[in-house]
Amino acid sequence: MTVLKSIVVAFSMYSRIPMPRFNWDSKDMKYHLIFFPWVGAVIGALEYGWYYLVVNLPFNLPYDVSIDRMPFVLVAMAIPIIVTGGFHIDGFMDTSDALASLGDKEKRLEILKDSHVGAFAIIRLVTHGLILAAALYIMDLAGIIAWCFSFFATRAISGICVVNYKKAKNDGILFVSSKTASEKLVMFFLMLQFIACAVYAGGVYDWYWTISMVGLAIAVIQYIYTAYSKFGGITGDLAGWFVCKAEVYMAVCIAILSIFI
Repeated sequence: MTVLKSIVVAFSMYSRIPMPRFNWDSKDMKYHLIFFPWVGAVIGALEYGWYYLVVNLPFNLPYDVSIDRMPFVLVAMAIPIIVTGGFHIDGFMDTSDALASLGDKEKRLEILKDSHVGAFAIIRLVTHGLILAAALYIMDLAGIIAWCFSFFATRAISGICVVNYKKAKNDGILFVSSKTASEKLVMFFLMLQFIACAVYAGGVYDWYWTISMVGLAIAVIQYIYTAYSKFGGITGDLAGWFVCKAEVYMAVCIAILSIFI
C-alpha cells in the first residue's frame, strides 16, 4: 500500500495523469521520488508510440520525406507538455527570468516566486523550442528511439540531485520532497534505475545513447554550477529548468551524431 501511494503521489505531483485522490502525509512522500522517473517513462513510451504510428501507418508518407517530418516534430514536442501540464516549463521560464536579472541572490530567489512571466522567459523558451525542433527534425530513426529514453534518465538524475544537493530555500515542494524522502533508499533506487536505463539504452543504441550522455553531463554541470553560484542551492524551479535543458542537450547531441552516421 505504501508503494502504491508513493506512485500516486509521484504522478499527481509531476504529471497531469489522473490518479486516485487521498489525503497525503509524510509517510506517503518518503518514497515518491523513486517513481519520478516513471513519469518520464510514460512520456518516452508515448513518444515511441507516436514515432511508430508515423512510420508504420499505411496512409503516411515514408518518414524520410521532408513533408512528414514537421507534424512528427510538433506532436513530439507537445507530448511532454500534455503529460506534465508544463510543470517543468514553468520552472524553466521562472529561472530564465531570474538569471536575466541584474540582482543579487536574494533578488533572483524573489523572481522565482513571482507569478508573472517576463520577456526573457518567453525569449528563452522560444529559443529552447526552436533548437529542440531542429534537433528532432535532423535525427534519424535510431536517434529518435534513443531520445525516448532521455525522459526517464533526466528525471532519475533530477531526483538524485534533489536528495543529494544543498537547497536554496527552506520551503517549497522541492525542500519538502527532499526532507520527507528516505534518502539512502531513494538514492539507491534512483541510481539503480538510471544505471539500468543507461545500460539497456547504451546496449541497444550504443553511440546514440553514449553521445546523449555527454549532453546530460553538460546539463548536470551547468545545473549545479548555476544553482550554487546564482541561487545558493537548488530549488524546484531550477530542477524544472534542468529537466528542460537536459532533454534538449541530449536531443542536440543525438542530432549531431545523426548527421555524421
